[in-house]
Amino acid sequence: MAAVTRMTAVQAAEPAFEQPVLSVQGLKKRIRDKWIIKGVSFDIGAGEVFGFLGPNGAGKTTTIRMLVGLIKPTEGTIHVCGMDLTKRTNEALSQIGCIVENPELYGYLTGWENLEHFARMLPDVGPDRIREVTAIVGMDARIHDKVRTYSLGMRQRLGIAQALLGRPRLLILDEPTNGLDPQGIKEMREFIRQLAAGGLSVFVSSHLLSEIQLMCDRVAIISHGAVIAVGGVADLIRQETERVVWHVSPRQEAVQLLPARFPKAVRVLEEEGMSKQELAELAPDAWQGIATEMSAERIPDVTQALVQEGIRIFSVTIQNPTLEDLFLRVTEGKRIE
Repeated sequence: MAAVTRMTAVQAAEPAFEQPVLSVQGLKKRIRDKWIIKGVSFDIGAGEVFGFLGPNGAGKTTTIRMLVGLIKPTEGTIHVCGMDLTKRTNEALSQIGCIVENPELYGYLTGWENLEHFARMLPDVGPDRIREVTAIVGMDARIHDKVRTYSLGMRQRLGIAQALLGRPRLLILDEPTNGLDPQGIKEMREFIRQLAAGGLSVFVSSHLLSEIQLMCDRVAIISHGAVIAVGGVADLIRQETERVVWHVSPRQEAVQLLPARFPKAVRVLEEEGMSKQELAELAPDAWQGIATEMSAERIPDVTQALVQEGIRIFSVTIQNPTLEDLFLRVTEGKRIE
């Protein structure tokens, strides 16, 4: 079954916002005779961190370019704070701050001088606002140092300060944790959550699914140019089946018993064509591990059945579903950008 037909299965209830900061409806883009974007719709509310995920070639970058006015959509609408981006381009874009991967900064200038340079391009942005955004990103102590002496994480923060100069309502970040070490990733995640707590809406694209799961309130997953899942992270993950790994002996008897005794309640993943590598990741002790998909509520019944057949149980491990599980299912295992 194609991934697009699964949209109903993964569509989660979305909160209603009085007026979305960003509203994308029926967005499509055709280049020559090929439809690159076939249907993208979602809303982002005030103070929300929204994740945008997609495999290679899904149309994620093209969508972002339309959101910031670099290319025009063939069909559909983009509204920023109620303003049509196509009809009121300058006003709408004034409400958006954007950083694409690593920010472009002048290394021979100080952080303050960089912000001064970009402030000159914006109306009503003076030293007071520069001091304000410097405090917001926590760069007070280093703002007068040369940018070439900054770490990658500090450059990212300065880039965000630049994006915040114009007092936007929406911040678009493309791969904000790209190249950061684990500590830098953690700090960036906490920083983005702090921005959202202050009422700023943040749109984040990232290939780090575990970080998106920790960072975002809601996500949209795009594949083949169309959004196939959108909703609250917790709501979407809750719809995924739990995995239970059994360490038993004799193993082969258990592999045969489980689907026979529980044909609808338990799926033995080994019987579903999973590769040895995939099974090994789920059950490292593959010599006696069995990876299954089942509800944790059935564990007592399965345990009793195994014991009655003389099968010894060494451990039972519940693996809670993740955003990665959802992503791989609805995109049919394609690589993320």
